[in-house]
Amino acid sequence: MVLIVGRTGLARCRRLGATALTVVGAAALLTAAGSVEPAPSELAVVSCCTSTPATGRGIEVVALPSMRASRYRMVQAAAIPRFLPVGRCPERGLQVRTILAERAVSAAFPEIHEMGGVRPDALRWHPEGLAVDVMIPNASSAAGIALGDRVVAYALKNAERFGLQDAIWRGVYYTPGGGARRGNWGHFDHVHLTTTGGGYPTGGEVYLR
Repeated sequence: MVLIVGRTGLARCRRLGATALTVVGAAALLTAAGSVEPAPSELAVVSCCTSTPATGRGIEVVALPSMRASRYRMVQAAAIPRFLPVGRCPERGLQVRTILAERAVSAAFPEIHEMGGVRPDALRWHPEGLAVDVMIPNASSAAGIALGDRVVAYALKNAERFGLQDAIWRGVYYTPGGGARRGNWGHFDHVHLTTTGGGYPTGGEVYLR
């Protein structure tokens, strides 16, 4: 998920997240002394930040808004989002869904040490920030081939979230939904991932795991 927020909004989200953890944590401590389960109306989902055009949802945290009863049993953990750090690919010129994909792949596969992004090419995907090349260590070895296969499977599994258009690896062209065409597609030392882009960053984006 890509959220577009301002710095003030992001700080507010973090404060809300800390409050939720504090309140829910206090509820957990009271469990040892007995518990009174709160009514459903006493559980609230607090949303903050700007909604994303794609999902209409902001960052969500689960909080207990009141402590009217003396003891609570924790019934739901705080849903605090985890932020994706900058990945292995130079992000300058990449569009937001491409950045999300490369950051997620970087986090999921720490054995990946290099990615390529924007570069001159006869086709539009790399020049327009719509594609990344995930370089596979020892790509021709059994371990390298298996790693590339896992990267492709991961990208296809998250195709909707990444806005994935296609993946190319070892002469096979993959598309979301299970399509795979073998042919003279090349890409034997890296996995090529193409996204639908989503526009260029404005500086207020937050990329979530």
